[in-house]
Amino acid sequence: MTMQTILSRQKTAATRDGMPDAAKRIERLDRSIELLCTHSDALCDAIRADFGHRSTDESKFADVSGSIGALKFAKKHLGAWMKPVKRSTQFPLGLFGAKAAVHYQPKGVVGIISPWNFPISLTFGPLAGVLAAGNRAMIKPSEFTAQTSGLLARLIADYYEEDEVAVVTGGAEVGAEFSGLPFDHLVFTGATSIARQVMRSAADNLVPTTLELGGKSPVIIGKSADIRKAAIRILTGKTLNAGQICLAPDYVLLPQGKTPEFVDAAKEAVATMFPAGLLNNDDYTSVVNKKHYDRLESYVEDALSKGADIVELNPGGENFSGQPNHKMAPRIVVQPTDDMAVMQDEIFGPILPVKEYAGIEETVGYIADRPRPLALYYFGTDKAERDYILNNTTSGGVTLNDVFFHAAQEDLPFGGIGPSGMGSYHGRDGFEEFSHKKAVYSQATADVLAVLRPPYGEKFSKLIDGRLKQ
Repeated sequence: MTMQTILSRQKTAATRDGMPDAAKRIERLDRSIELLCTHSDALCDAIRADFGHRSTDESKFADVSGSIGALKFAKKHLGAWMKPVKRSTQFPLGLFGAKAAVHYQPKGVVGIISPWNFPISLTFGPLAGVLAAGNRAMIKPSEFTAQTSGLLARLIADYYEEDEVAVVTGGAEVGAEFSGLPFDHLVFTGATSIARQVMRSAADNLVPTTLELGGKSPVIIGKSADIRKAAIRILTGKTLNAGQICLAPDYVLLPQGKTPEFVDAAKEAVATMFPAGLLNNDDYTSVVNKKHYDRLESYVEDALSKGADIVELNPGGENFSGQPNHKMAPRIVVQPTDDMAVMQDEIFGPILPVKEYAGIEETVGYIADRPRPLALYYFGTDKAERDYILNNTTSGGVTLNDVFFHAAQEDLPFGGIGPSGMGSYHGRDGFEEFSHKKAVYSQATADVLAVLRPPYGEKFSKLIDGRLKQ
């Protein structure tokens, strides 16, 4: 069956069945929750196989558990979200009984293009909002995690009718065709370069898009920060999924003279988290494939060739050459220059550039001169400095004194701005993103607008003249 046929079936079913009530939406959410709870081990095994090695605990925590949390949050709150929201009417219409409200209506069929780095949570995260809003969905998972995508397709087919939720698998050609379908909304998570192509394809059918893209998310360590505490939290984020996260801290800006202290703290952090070393440690994930491994190694080679110091965080002193699973020890690039590839591209791996600054204004200027990132992280206790950074930088979201955690809150919007994305989801924001906000106005019973009809007279003139004053 072609993708267009599946889409047509879903649109026909949506028209036939009408807007689903809260009970139906909850029942659909419950099926996803049951799928994930029942098959979590199989899904984690598939992800592990696709990566060569990925920590099962990491997958259960970041992929499966996070997805269930999003689905349960939507289930708990969708009844309140579905209620029409009252709005004010123009004076004096409300005095005579006029009413205004916003009604939330399903858009119809939403396409979801999910990536390889978190193939479960970045599928079911947006799906929670899609189903809560009463839509149907078609999902195109990544070909880079083929075993996970294939299992997902089989499980979705077991738990949903094809005219409710369907999965289509395949490579880049399938993805290109998928993004050109006349959906009622399209969600894409992935690289900015691919997002441009997706958006062009969606534009042919005027399909609204939500893009979650990433970018180079900076970390600012203030002079008031506890360097050791900052290092352990930053390195936790940088080693989770081997740094293959759209929200991963991409580079660190820290006060002059603090680099040695930070490097020592980073070494201690990695040794604490991975006391048995990295190479054969089940808790440490591989780079997903050779192509990405080679890309990351090229960043290190480029930085070395241009004079950077590289510090390898390898507590066991292990030799990573010749290993089959593309594991990579975390590395710090000390005082990189802007002509290095590691400072130009989103890293998406366990490499962390560290630059020093003289004054906090310097960090804000540096960030403002670059594409707006998906996230920004600040460590410190100086309220004035914190507020200065918040007020003078623009990013999709911010976590203070840690990394990632703003994106883990279902009651906060998750999304980027400019090159790091557009639109947002999670919680109510996802419900609204995937709903049509329909304006509904109910006219007053009294014919209070008769004065606005021809023939115009003195009352009309006075009324209009009164509105033309400051």
